[in-house]
Parts: sequence; C-alpha cells; structure tokens
Amino acid sequence: MNILFVLIPLGLVLLAIAVVAFLWAVGNGQYDDLDSPAWRILTDDDTRPPRQGGADANTNNHDED
Repeated sequence: MNILFVLIPLGLVLLAIAVVAFLWAVGNGQYDDLDSPAWRILTDDDTRPPRQGGADANTNNHDED
C-alpha cells in the first residue's frame, strides 16, 4: 500500500511532462500540416536531377573490346 505514495506522484509527474511536450510541439507547429506528407508520395516529382552513378550508370557497355 505504501507503493501508492510513490506511484501516484510519479504518474502525475510523467503526465505533466507529456502535457508539456505536447504543448511545446503544438506551439512549434509540429501538427500544422498533417495531409501533405501523405500526399507527397503520390505526386510525381520530376524536378529532381537524375542520379549520378548508382544502378543505372553500371551498364555493361564493352566498347573497348
């Protein structure tokens, strides 16, 4: 029964930390745009330059033979 004197204040402290962290995240704009990251994967992004090197650059052109 004495453990309740430790667990209840500990639970309240952890709850207060969670509330402060949530309010900090809301205040810094972490929850401003929830839809764009989900839609970004579906859009075509042709503005990026082609990759240099990688799997596409490793073709087997044996023009030196």
